[in-house]
Amino acid sequence: MLQSILLEREIYASEEHVMMRKMIQDFINNEILEHTDEWEKNGMVSREIWERAGDLGLLCIDIPENYGGSGFDFSFSALFIEELGKNAVSGPGFSLHSDIVAPYLLKYGTEAQKQKYLPLMASGKIITSIGMTEPNCGSDLRAIQTTAVDKGDHYLVNGQKTFITNGFLCDMSIVAVKTNTGTDKEGVSLLIIESDYEGFEKGVPFKKIGLKAQDTCELFFDNVKVPKENLVGEEGEGFKIMMTELPRERLTVALYVNGSAEGAIEQTIEYTSSRTAFKQVIAQFQNTQFKLAECATQLQIHQTFLDRCIALLEKHQLTAESASMAKYAATEMNGKVVDECLQLFGGYGYIWDYPIARMYADNRVTRIYAGTNEIMKLVITRGLFKELFEEMKQNKE
Repeated sequence: MLQSILLEREIYASEEHVMMRKMIQDFINNEILEHTDEWEKNGMVSREIWERAGDLGLLCIDIPENYGGSGFDFSFSALFIEELGKNAVSGPGFSLHSDIVAPYLLKYGTEAQKQKYLPLMASGKIITSIGMTEPNCGSDLRAIQTTAVDKGDHYLVNGQKTFITNGFLCDMSIVAVKTNTGTDKEGVSLLIIESDYEGFEKGVPFKKIGLKAQDTCELFFDNVKVPKENLVGEEGEGFKIMMTELPRERLTVALYVNGSAEGAIEQTIEYTSSRTAFKQVIAQFQNTQFKLAECATQLQIHQTFLDRCIALLEKHQLTAESASMAKYAATEMNGKVVDECLQLFGGYGYIWDYPIARMYADNRVTRIYAGTNEIMKLVITRGLFKELFEEMKQNKE
């Protein structure tokens, strides 16, 4: 019923997209949803589900085939992300692995790094994470305190990272570190650190409000020897690389919550069409109708903007400001839509067996990670007043 009133999304209209969607839905329905309770109890998903996703070609979808990927464009990755959101699948950190770590390697890694890691990532044989956030710096990536001291043929890494998606299961992490500390060459660099390196320890997965099946944890580095060939990009260019890649990360968050909002509305339409109160179906009440009309309208508006952002990303034209708008607006929209939908479920909306309850708990964090929504507003503002800020900077200097 919902799809009948929404504009057709041309970005997903090809025969290949239709086939991919069917495969993704079968994968979710037949191989993921039945394990949700077990994964939440364990605090992490199984490694087998990663390998199964790799077998189906659902990891590193837009990585070239010669590196083990499927060779499709980003819209296929976007489709997968939205379908996961639609079905409240938040445990497997597939997107972090495929849409953040893999592009870092593809764009900035050496040929040896690409050949070593990308095929294993695409097959699900290894699971990856990215280590940016630290306990004392939050979204301020310039303030990281993890250090990498040059020891000739290797770096010696010491420090700590927190809130790391895929942290406990990861076999490899791309970690932001400070190099040349205390010198005029001090800067942020990126290092590949494998989990079996001596001195690399993982914390116990956090007990969170939501994302209960996601193995989010801390990473600790105690005199970890990292070979020089594990440097991603040039020394001191890590911050620039992270800023360049953040728009894609923020778009993936927007896509997930967009899919989640669609799933929430569809579930609520189905529920209110069968549940009765005061001797009539809940969907017959004008309040129910108006609330869902509002939700569907917001979903349609955001779908249209996100489709534009997907097209821009594929052309390498998605700006930091547009990605921040997408992330900020979509996550705020999702929070309101899911809250309204849960209300229409009544008491059952607060029962964990209903996906709407998981959506309510899981999606709150989307306004925090990948840069808080307050940071998104700052990015947008800097774009609006770019000339003024540049003039102020020059006057200060």
